Amino acid sequence: MPTSETPSQKPTIALALGDAAGIGGELAVKILSDKEVLESARLIVIGDRRQLEAAAAMLGTEFDLPDCEPETVAPVALLDLGNIDPASVTPGEASEHTGAAALENFAAALRLCAADGADAVAFTPFNKYAMRLARPDYVDEIGFINAVTGATKDGREFNVLDEFWNARVTSHIPLSQVAERITEERVLASIELTDNTMRNAGFTRPRIAVAALNPHAGDGGNFGHEDDREIAPAVTRAKEKQISVEGPLPSDTVYLRAHKGEFDAVLSMYHDQGQIAMKLIGFDRGVTLIGGYPFWIATPAHGTAYDIAGQGIANPNATKRALLLAARLARQGELVPADATSMSSAIAKATGEKLTVVP
Repeated sequence: MPTSETPSQKPTIALALGDAAGIGGELAVKILSDKEVLESARLIVIGDRRQLEAAAAMLGTEFDLPDCEPETVAPVALLDLGNIDPASVTPGEASEHTGAAALENFAAALRLCAADGADAVAFTPFNKYAMRLARPDYVDEIGFINAVTGATKDGREFNVLDEFWNARVTSHIPLSQVAERITEERVLASIELTDNTMRNAGFTRPRIAVAALNPHAGDGGNFGHEDDREIAPAVTRAKEKQISVEGPLPSDTVYLRAHKGEFDAVLSMYHDQGQIAMKLIGFDRGVTLIGGYPFWIATPAHGTAYDIAGQGIANPNATKRALLLAARLARQGELVPADATSMSSAIAKATGEKLTVVP
């Protein structure tokens, strides 16, 4: 992106700090000094200043981040929620208060974007167990986004490696429940959503491969009937709607074909079917992208890395790619105004409602 742009001409990304017991603070500090990221977007970091200062001290990095003020469009600013004291955090240990702080940060970022204070949302890794300790009804990001923004239609998670995408028919459910959820209508809806989301992301006509559920795509019914009875008819109907789609294709080879460039995306039937393949292909650069809402939401595809928290060795590459992708996608829409009045209103909406973390 051209370096001559002022902050007000760039997309604004609300970057929520993730779990304080993980590597989120470290990743944020490292990203805040990345020239390519700062050339691509304006950042509003949302969380506790003390979390960032602790990470900067651990890294031996100077830290001087201005507060987010409506009247001043700074390249990087902090919306300080003051919600987590690093002294109360044990690195690598999930807890209710780290989960609560992460939820509050995410909620504020979503509200800021929904109120036209930012163009996209990003976040450093969450820990779902910690978030459930704070909010027992928490299942995943999709349900939480719906609850915070009042969305009436679910978004969908995509995994992105460079220009290669992975989508899912089912996601955060037990494996024992997957087969019963693979219906013709659900598969067709997932194909259509994948096609539409990728077109919104700049693909002219994305080439989608649909992974089979069963070994060898069911082998003519020898290994299950879902592929023939549910998936194949959905693919046929999608083709009739002029979607470029093939399948069901055996899942043990479809990712190899896609990785070689034969397809732009693979639609998997369940969470780990796609996640394992994508993380093997590019763990250190994978991005989880949430589409289907008025704004894009991106995060590194890896987790909180409790095992290396506090050691200063976290790789920021996937976080960087998440922010660059969010900035690129945001530019394809109309950027929000950065005037003082609209920003003041957006900040008030983002921070004015205290999140109830325990129902």
